[in-house]
Formats: sequence, structure tokens, C-alpha cells
Amino acid sequence: MRLLALLLLATATQAANTLGPDTVWDWRTPAHPRISPNGANVVYQLEWADKMADAFHSNLWIATTDGKDNRPLTEGKHRDSAATWSPDGKRLAYISTKSGRPQIIVRYMDTGVESQITNLENAMSDLAWSPDSKWIAYFSRVRVQPKWSIKSTPAPPGAKWTEGPTIVTKLAWRADGIGGAGLLPESLPHLFVISAEGGSPRQVTTGDYPHLGPAAWTPDGKSLILSTARHDKVDGTLYPYDLYRINIATGDATPLVTRNGAESEPAVSPDGKWVSFLGFEDKGKSNHSARLWVVAIDGSGLKLLGASIDRNYHSPIWKSDNTGLYTVLESSGQSHLHFASLSGAIEPLTSGNLRFSTAYGPSESFSISNNGTVAIASSGPARPKDIYAIQPGEAPLRLTNTNEGLLSTATIGRTEELNWKSTDGKPMQGWAILPPNFDATKKYPLILDIHGGPHMMYGVEFQHQMQMFASRGFVVLYTNPRGSTGYGEDFGDIIHAKYPGDDYDDLMTGVDAIVAKGYIDPKKLYVTGGSGGGLLTAWIVTKTDRFAAAVSQYPVTNWFTQAGSADIGLLMTRWMKAMPYENPQQYISRSPAFFANKVKTPTMVLTGEEDWRTPIAQSEEFYFLLKQRGVDTVLVRFPREPHGIRGAFPSHRILKVEHILQWFEKH
Repeated sequence: MRLLALLLLATATQAANTLGPDTVWDWRTPAHPRISPNGANVVYQLEWADKMADAFHSNLWIATTDGKDNRPLTEGKHRDSAATWSPDGKRLAYISTKSGRPQIIVRYMDTGVESQITNLENAMSDLAWSPDSKWIAYFSRVRVQPKWSIKSTPAPPGAKWTEGPTIVTKLAWRADGIGGAGLLPESLPHLFVISAEGGSPRQVTTGDYPHLGPAAWTPDGKSLILSTARHDKVDGTLYPYDLYRINIATGDATPLVTRNGAESEPAVSPDGKWVSFLGFEDKGKSNHSARLWVVAIDGSGLKLLGASIDRNYHSPIWKSDNTGLYTVLESSGQSHLHFASLSGAIEPLTSGNLRFSTAYGPSESFSISNNGTVAIASSGPARPKDIYAIQPGEAPLRLTNTNEGLLSTATIGRTEELNWKSTDGKPMQGWAILPPNFDATKKYPLILDIHGGPHMMYGVEFQHQMQMFASRGFVVLYTNPRGSTGYGEDFGDIIHAKYPGDDYDDLMTGVDAIVAKGYIDPKKLYVTGGSGGGLLTAWIVTKTDRFAAAVSQYPVTNWFTQAGSADIGLLMTRWMKAMPYENPQQYISRSPAFFANKVKTPTMVLTGEEDWRTPIAQSEEFYFLLKQRGVDTVLVRFPREPHGIRGAFPSHRILKVEHILQWFEKH
């Protein structure tokens, strides 16, 4: 009844025919486009919400690259994902949960016959076909001997003793998004290969070392290139992974790139002479741009491509003539496909106010056929994500119209770019979504929505949740304060050991800039954000009373307890530039909890109970400090939800938005 009452209230206040919170049930999200080797078809996964089961499912669809046909390839209330074509184009491998656990399925594309080729207990990831289309490589966890154990009297036959304790011996022992207490199993990810026709998988890598995908086959099919940490200091090293070549027959590991930094997403040139990867050399900062590198197959000749363009690069794929790589670059709120030549030159291949392949938070790879046709996802301010094909030298052709039916009857808010200067003169960029049927002669309430990360980038992709806010009559301002990516490594590094700090000024001057336009009611300003945005929201209400209400979503409020309980605590001590015992004042001076006595703004705190990135204790502490002082505050706890409340339950996504909106509407 309580849920029904919330939804009825929402219906009463939402403008007709807009993208309100309930559109979560009708929203569909295409992703992971994989083009066939001959360039004729693209297989992608389509996520949808099941209203009766309160669950998300995903199935595979197939579209022709001429845009004339688009149809389902699989069906059912389960999750089909990670499709990948065999190099000969005859089969498709993907991961499916239709048997109850994730398994590898191989589909014969001429007949549609499918075969489940695994029956594994543990999940797998990063499928990769061998060049001859006979084998599939994947990664899966393998149990290791615990570092500490005891001998004890066993339970007598028929007795039902309660579960024993969990033993933790590692520095990195927790992970967000795996449920429960977030306890990592006593296991490590290893590389396996299995025949594409099924049979017994063979473990290729061994030892007490973690191995990470994706992996890239060499053209001769004898080796795979991957990231691994083959040393005894893995647990206490922030960036422990190096690039290795693994011999498939023997499991022997040959180092290619070993340095103090990160190396990931390897790709081997078609002639087998070069290996590309994304990475950086660790400079001791909190933020590093993921740059594009190449190294010879023997580990010599390490070279940085595109040295003059300091941005994050994504998903490099070699051109068939070995002259360079296709990659996606993020910059100033946009993401575009580029070609990076081995000579060092970088050429943009797409343009416009769009975001290709990446979005705030998630990033997905694109794919290229043998004839150079690209399959890629793209989104814009007024255009939700769809799948596109790009023929060499031609404009992108949209292959899907995933949410066309919903948008054909809905009015969305217009998005406008906003530029201003912060208090120290640094240029800032943001965007405002105006309510449907906006009238500049009227006064509107404003929601300032702050992104997390903090090293992430809001941009011009379609913002479904912010459109929900706009559907209720709010102008929504979202910005990229200092610390954001997309503006170069130096811009991201400004907040190193100063977070939160001057980013507050960037946000407040952004609010000033939009209020100056004349259509914002200065007495109806509201602020929210998640993760790092939740931290900044909590920080803001300790520094100003200009906002009528605030919602701090899954925040950090106390850096002392955050560093020791979060799944990325070691990284957070890097942000603080010290361990807590080395410089306790640094932790105090950046923690909203220590300034809670200054808060007067009505503040909701909202978090998932299985969030181990910013554990719920952070929200509980801040709520306690506000409540005991008599501040108008509410603590909203979502069961079985990880960080971001982006778990398995569509209803929770709706309720999260409704709690935010109705808190603001109340105030």
C-alpha cells in the first residue's frame, strides 16, 4: 500500500506524457554491438524490465548493417550477454543464465541450433575466439588455499550447526556488487580455453596470481596477451597488473610491459608484430588518463600514441592494414571515434554533439568487420542510446529505434549547454535540462545534480533519470567541476589531496550562472548527487544554507571509516595523500561528518544496504549527526542494493527517484 501511495502521488504531480519515473518499466537499453566478420549483421544485447518479477532481463537481437532488418535472436526471462562472433562468421558464442547459472552457449548462425558447451559452477567472462574458430578463451575464478585455517571438532552426524566465521587475510578482501557482505571468495581469476564444440575446459594459467581479461590471441593461435600480477606484492599495490604473453600449450608467461602503472585491454595487430593496450605510468596522483600505447610482440619499442591529446582512450581495435587503431576519446562532454596512426597522428572519424561508445559511468566497446564497417552505440541529449553502423567514409546509420514507441508519445525536456568561469577564473562546462513545455517567462525550481567518481565525466548522452526530474517541473543542472575527466589529466589532478575543496566553488558559480538567466526561483534550489556527488552534497550543506533541501545519495561522510571499510580503501588513501595515522587532520578537514554542526538544510541520506563502495555506515553516521541536532532528515535504506542502487530491481530505481523528488517537492 505504501508503494501504491507513493506512485499515486507521483502521478498527480507529473506532467502528462513525459518521461516520469514509471518509464523505467518500458525503457529498453541496447548494448555491446558485435558486427559479423563480413560486415552484414550486428548482434547486440537488449535489456528490459520485467514488471511482474521486478527484474531486469537481456536477450540478443540481430540487425542488418543496411538498417533494413532488426529482430530478436534469443528470447526468455533470463540474461543473454557478451556475444562474440567466430572469426569465420559461422558461429556466435555468448553467456546465458537460462540454465540457472551463467554458461557459454555457441549458436550456429546458419541453422539457429545452439549448444551449451560448459557446465561450470563459477561465472565466466571475456570470451575470445581463437583465430581458427576452434577454441574459446575465457576467465573464471579458481579456489586457492586460505592463508589461515584451524582444526576443530566437526559437527556430529545429523547436527545442524550454524555457519562458521569468515576469515579475512588480505588487504583487498571486499568488492561491491557481489551481494551480501561483499566478501571476495578465496579464489583468483585464471585463463581457460575450451573447444568450441564443448568438452572439458583446460586451465592455462596457474599460481597464486590474478589474471584479468579481456585477452587477445596472437594470429598464430599459440599465445594470448593479458593483464596479470605475477609478484608477491599484489595485495598492497594500487596498480599491480602488468602485460604478459601466455603460451597456450605450456602456460608459460613472458612479460611484455612491467612498470609502475596500469596496463589493460590488449589487442594484437593482424600481422602479429605489435600489441596495443590502455594504461598509464603511476605518478602518485589520484587521477591518470588512460592513454593508448603500443609495444612490439617481444616487449621492445614501447611507444605512446597520440601524445599530444591528453584524454581517456577506450576500446582500441587494430585496422586491418596494421597502420594504426580505431579508438574512442572522451573530451568536453562528448565521446568520438578516432583513428590513431602508428605515426602518432590522431584523426576524428565522428563529430557532433554526441557520445559514442561511452556514457557517464558505463563504457562499452565497439566492433569492426573485415571490410572496415564499425558497429557502435551512440546517444545524444534528445536521443537515447541506439546501435549504429559506420561504413568507411560514410555517416553513422542508425540500426535500432529502441525507445521510439515510448518517445513518440512523450515530451522530453530540452538540453542546453552552459559555460561559466569559477571563482579562480577556470572555465567550467555544464548542461541544463529544461522542463517539458518550458516557458522562459516563468520561474522554475532547480536541481543541481553532481556526478560521482570524482574522476568521471557528465556529458551529452541522453539523461533518463534527469529527464524524470524535469518531468516534474524542475530545471536540472549537471556539470563537470574540477576533478572531472574529459579536460586533461591536469584538470583531474587539481583535487588531489583536496577533495572536496575548490570543486565546491565550481558548483556554486554554476548555480549562480543559471540563476542569472532569470527563469530560476532562487528560493527553490535543491541539490543531490551520488557517490562522490553524495559526498559533495553533504559537503555543500555544511557550507551554505542556500538550498531548500538536499539528498545525499550513497555518500562518503567520514574518510577515516571510509578508507578502512570500502572495497577501494587503498585508492582512497591515495586521494588523501596519507594514511589516517600519518595525517589525521587531512581526513578530518575533508569529511562532512566533522562539520555536521553547521548543517541547517533539510537533508535526506539514501543508500543501498549492500553498498561496499561507500558503505551504508557513511550514511548512518551523517544521519545520526543531523538527527541528534534536530535537523530535518531522513535515512532511506534500500535492501539488497549495491553502490548506485543499480542492482537487479527496477522498482528500486523508481523508488529512488521518487524519494528524491518527493523530498524536494515537500520543501
